[in-house]
Amino acid sequence: MSSQLHKPLSATEYLEIERKAEYKSEYCGGEMFARAGATEPSNMLAGNMLGLIHEQFRRRDCRVYGSDMRVAVSPEGLYTYPDVSAVCGERRFLDGHRDTLLNPAVIVEVLSGSTEAYDRGRKFELYRSLESLQQYVLVASDRVHVDVYTRTSDGGWVLRSLDGAADSVDLESIGSQVRVSELYEKTELL
Repeated sequence: MSSQLHKPLSATEYLEIERKAEYKSEYCGGEMFARAGATEPSNMLAGNMLGLIHEQFRRRDCRVYGSDMRVAVSPEGLYTYPDVSAVCGERRFLDGHRDTLLNPAVIVEVLSGSTEAYDRGRKFELYRSLESLQQYVLVASDRVHVDVYTRTSDGGWVLRSLDGAADSVDLESIGSQVRVSELYEKTELL
């Protein structure tokens, strides 16, 4: 019997493969992982969040991106596709391709049964290493519930949980507010 050692991919190798691929994959610690599709509620929630923030950015020097914008968390650590990411002011990209954002101020992930533990755990741990990240938003897709983590001046994180339709997701780091009722519009969860 022979055993083959698996050689980890470098971030450069990952990007070379990913930029030619017909489907999206994330990268973490030398491994490449295919992304699964999302349910209708997840798609609606991500689309609603994107649209609501975009409308508030129309006359401001801010950008909001959907799940096709890759975010590099660290050069060799994590390359991922958040459901929504946003930045105000200067946007920094990995290179001239402008397909890998380096400095999101806000990242939004819509939770599913298969991703919730990772999004709340290891992924958030890695996201916290982004100096630019000021808020991390987790949106439940099976009920009306939003968790907003906000970075404090001492580098800690404060959690605010919302579960009422009249509540507002306050994204002060990008000067935006999203009503929970508008976020969950057309999801049949209200």
